[in-house]
Amino acid sequence: MTMISRVLGLVRDAVVANLLGANAAADVFLFANRIPNFLRRLFAEGAFAQAFVPVLSDIKEQQGDDKVRLFVAQAAGTLGTILLIVTVLGVIASPVIAGLFGAGWFIDWYQGNPDGEKFILASELLKWTFPYLFFVSLVALSGAVMNVYNRFAVAAFTPVLLNISIISCAMLLHDKFNVGAYSLAIGVFVGGVVQLLFQLPFLYRAKMLSKPRWAWQDSNVKKVRKLMIPALFGVSISQINLLLDTLIASLLMTGSIAWLYYSDRLIEFPLGLFGIGIATVILPALSKLHSTKSSGDFQHTLDWGVRFVIFLGLPAMVGLILISPLIISVLFDHGAFKNGEVDHVHAVSLGVTAYSVGLVSFMLIKVLAPGFYARQDTKTPVRIGIITLVLNMVFNIMLAPFIGYLGLALATSMSASCNAYLLYRQLKKEKVYRFSSFSSWFTVKCLISSAVMGLSVWYISNQFLWREWHFSQQVVLLCSLLALAGIAYFLSMFLLGVRLNTIKNVATTESN
Repeated sequence: MTMISRVLGLVRDAVVANLLGANAAADVFLFANRIPNFLRRLFAEGAFAQAFVPVLSDIKEQQGDDKVRLFVAQAAGTLGTILLIVTVLGVIASPVIAGLFGAGWFIDWYQGNPDGEKFILASELLKWTFPYLFFVSLVALSGAVMNVYNRFAVAAFTPVLLNISIISCAMLLHDKFNVGAYSLAIGVFVGGVVQLLFQLPFLYRAKMLSKPRWAWQDSNVKKVRKLMIPALFGVSISQINLLLDTLIASLLMTGSIAWLYYSDRLIEFPLGLFGIGIATVILPALSKLHSTKSSGDFQHTLDWGVRFVIFLGLPAMVGLILISPLIISVLFDHGAFKNGEVDHVHAVSLGVTAYSVGLVSFMLIKVLAPGFYARQDTKTPVRIGIITLVLNMVFNIMLAPFIGYLGLALATSMSASCNAYLLYRQLKKEKVYRFSSFSSWFTVKCLISSAVMGLSVWYISNQFLWREWHFSQQVVLLCSLLALAGIAYFLSMFLLGVRLNTIKNVATTESN
């Protein structure tokens, strides 16, 4: 289900690139869409989910389904009320938000420069995209409930509906507006409504759909609040970094935000499919193991998660670096994206390379952070998050003046690597998790296999001048290179002694 969602996400981005390209309108829409998505990951999928799931798991294991049903109603009523207020304020104050996070555009508008139109357009688009926060946060709550009951497919499929809504609105409404970005913003709003409506029948079937109620002072809600406040800086720190990158990018040349966005979207495909996918499954499992005080199984499960993201993250990193220009050309190099004097394919591929350096670190954060949240420890990731945030800004200041948007992408990768290392070091210090020698040897095999794969793909791809080819020929070459990469990597792993049980067995120990 996550694969379907991510593939449609790339189709959606291809539609955006075709309609808007990498010009000013693209910059503004991607800016207006990033802010509610940042808040979604901060409050819904980030802090709220990491605080909500462990408490919900405890209630389920110790008090039963009736208490779970009551707690879900209380959480929905309390969260929903707060989000409704925040959403209304966000819509009203959209010019203020646009001015804060698009400072360069606001300055241009204030000084009467032509680029000031970006600030006005951003303020208007935010009125459509900001309500997405309300709907998708309730969707995240519903999905968390489904995940605790091991029904992962529903929550994983739901983002498909957002992508369908954006694509449909873009195609049906694009010609209705002078600026096509309005159709995409409406698609974001419609997608939020559709996602929430889709989840309700499944909650009802699970007997978890009841009337929301305000319960600010309830003990369990207070527990979530207490865990959630520090978690705002925890696992969502990468989103804060991305938002700061957007702010700085608004001060750079036109196209910088779009280049960063399209680069980030390619990174989000393996990150969402493997990193976030594993994190979604592992958090309820770790929470249950902590509740039952199974420390040995907790170690094995966390080690399996780390091993799994290394197994898939390393070849994804190498593959993206080598064939990202071809992928970008196939997905985006059409319509408005192809217009203009700037080589957008080259610009985006450089951004992908800079982000790819930190891909494995991004994925490891998604697995290591639940090692704290499952034990209801949200304070430790706060300290690490603040350190990472400061480092990211230092790296931005060091790199952006010299290499522009590439400096922002590279700074994000560098700070993510520091984040992952600090999370692991603390887990090791607390004797919660230690990278096993078995996983160390497994990582060496993944590195060797990724190198073999990379050399094979690099050699074959350099035999063709594919930039001069038609779209269909590029698609055939891309599919062939992906097939070659898969065969080379998995065959190398097999020859090095890795078998399916090595990957799928959570309880693998050093004795294996």
